[in-house]
Amino acid sequence: MNRVGVWRFVALALALLAGPRLAAATPPNIVLVLADDLGFSDLAPYGSEIDTPTLGALAREGIRFTNYHTAASCAPTRGMLLTGVDSHRNGVPNIPETISPQQQEHANYRGTLGHNVVTVASLLQDAGYHTYMAGKWHLGQTPDLLPFRRGFERTVTMADSGADNWEQKAYIPIYPRANWYADGERTTLPGDFYSSRFLVDKMIEFIDANAADGRPFFAYLPFQAVHIPVQAPAAFRDKYQGVYDAGWTELRKQRLARARELGIVPPDAGMVTMSTTGDWASYSPEMQRYHARRMEVYAGMVDAMDHHLGRLVEHLKRIGRYQDTVFIFTSDNGSEASGGDDVRSLGMRLALRLNDYSNDYDTLGEQGSFNSIGPSFASAAAGPLAFYKFYAGEGGMRVPLIMAGAPLLLERQQTDAFAYVTDITPTILALADVSAPPGRYGGRPVEPMVGRSLLPLLRAESDRVYGPDEPIGYELAGNAALFLGDYKLVRNRPPVGDDQWHLYNIVTDPGETRDLAGQMPQRFERMQALYEQYAVDNGVLPVSPDYDQASQGVYNALKERFTPQILLLVLTFLVLLPFWLFYRYRRA
Repeated sequence: MNRVGVWRFVALALALLAGPRLAAATPPNIVLVLADDLGFSDLAPYGSEIDTPTLGALAREGIRFTNYHTAASCAPTRGMLLTGVDSHRNGVPNIPETISPQQQEHANYRGTLGHNVVTVASLLQDAGYHTYMAGKWHLGQTPDLLPFRRGFERTVTMADSGADNWEQKAYIPIYPRANWYADGERTTLPGDFYSSRFLVDKMIEFIDANAADGRPFFAYLPFQAVHIPVQAPAAFRDKYQGVYDAGWTELRKQRLARARELGIVPPDAGMVTMSTTGDWASYSPEMQRYHARRMEVYAGMVDAMDHHLGRLVEHLKRIGRYQDTVFIFTSDNGSEASGGDDVRSLGMRLALRLNDYSNDYDTLGEQGSFNSIGPSFASAAAGPLAFYKFYAGEGGMRVPLIMAGAPLLLERQQTDAFAYVTDITPTILALADVSAPPGRYGGRPVEPMVGRSLLPLLRAESDRVYGPDEPIGYELAGNAALFLGDYKLVRNRPPVGDDQWHLYNIVTDPGETRDLAGQMPQRFERMQALYEQYAVDNGVLPVSPDYDQASQGVYNALKERFTPQILLLVLTFLVLLPFWLFYRYRRA
C-alpha cells in the first residue's frame, strides 16, 4: 500500500471508530493557485531545470495531470476556471483589449464576466466558506464586476491584463495607470512591493484574520508571474547564470528528454521546430549572452513564485491548517512569445523609454526594467509542445495541473486523461460537497456548468471523465480546436499558423508532429462537423480575414485612451468655427 493509501486507510478507520460525528468531517480548505503565462515544462515536475521545490513537493504528494488544457489567453481561462461555463457563454471569449468592434456589439463578446454565471466563490460563500482573493482578475473592473462583488469576502486585485511587479505602474501604454483594488475600492501599493511576495503576504493576512472561527476557506491566488514584464529579485535570477548559454534549441531538447524520463510525455514523443524559433548560432556572442539573461530572469521569476507559495504552505503547517487543505495549481495558458527576439533595436529601446522602461543587460529584471523571453525561448518554455500563448496548439493550451492534499484521498499520482479548465469549478464543488445551481441563482437564470468533477480520476474510480464520443469545443480569435477522446482537431491562424484544419492523437503525439487527417478522413470530417455544431450552439463569431490580435489591441487602446481628447478637439473646433468665419467675413 502506498503512502496515500495508508492515509486513506487511517482516515477510514478513525471515522469508523469515532462514529457519525467524525465521519461527517469539516469540508476542506481549498487553495487555488494560478500562474500567468507559465509554459508546460516550466516546473521541475514537468521536466524543467528551474528550481521549484514547493511545487515539486506538492506533485510528489499529489497528482500530476499531463493532458490538462486551458484557453490560450488569460481572461477566457479565468472566466471558465471560476464558473465551469464555456467562455463564449460567460462573456469572456477573448481578452477585452483585442475584441473587434463588430464582435463587441454582441452580448457574449464584452470580455467581462457576465451576470449570467455564478462564480465558485459565491457558491462556497453561501455554503459557509470564507472566500479570499489576492492577485490578477482581468474580468472587469466596474464595481459590479470586481471580485469583491462576485463572491469574494476579502480581496486585493490587479484588474488589468498585467502590471509592473516592482511598483504601481502600467506595463504598457494602453492603461493610464495600474488599476489595483482592495475590497472593491482603489488602493495604493506599499513602497517595498514585489508582486509574488505581496500577494502571499495578503493571503496570509486574510486567512489569519478569521482563523479562530474554524470555518473552511477558499483562497484564490492568481500570481502575476510570469507575465510580462518578466522581473525577479537578484537572489532568484542570479541562480541561473550560465544555465541558458547553450540557447533555446538545446533547452528544448533537454526538457524533452526529462519529460520522457518522468513519463510526462510518451518515450517516443516527437517535437517540431517552430517557424518563429531563431537560429541560435546566427547570433553574435553578445546577443547570445543577452538572450540567455532574458531566460535567467524568467527562471528567477518562476523560482520566486515557488518560494513565496512555499511561505504560504509553511504558514498553513504552522497554524495547523495544512492537513485539511487541498492545493490546486495550474497556469492560465502557455508561454508568452510577445516582444520578439530583436529586442535591442533602437525602435524598441525608444518605445520602452517612452513608458519609462529600459531593457539594458545589467539591470534586466530589476525595477524599471522591461523583460520578455520572445518566441524562441517561449517555444522552449512550452516544449516539447508546438505553439504558445494565443494559439490553439498544445503549447498554447496544455499546461501543468497539480492537485495535492490529504482530503483528496488519492489513489493515483499521475494521469494522462483529458481534462479541461471548466472542470476545476465542478471539482472544487465536489470537494466541498456543494451543488451547482439548478438553472437559477440570486433570482436570475444562470448558465449551466459544462465541466466535470475530476475526483473520479484522483480516486482511481475511472480512467477518464469524458467518454471517447463526448466532444469539447474551443475557439479564441479564430484559433480553434475540438477534442474527442484521444484526438484533437485544430486550426491556427497566421502569422504563425497556416489557417488549415489538422488532426492529431495528442496522447501518443502531444507535440502535434503527425497530422492524421489523410489517414483518418471519416474522423476528420466528423470532428469538423462537431466543431461547427459547437460554434453554432455557443454563439462563436468569426473573425475577419485580416484580423490581427496585436493590431486590434493597438486600435482599441488608441480609441479608448484618446477618444475623449479627440472629441474635445472636435468640439473646440466647432465652437471656434463661427468666430473664425465671422472674423474672415469682417476682414473681407
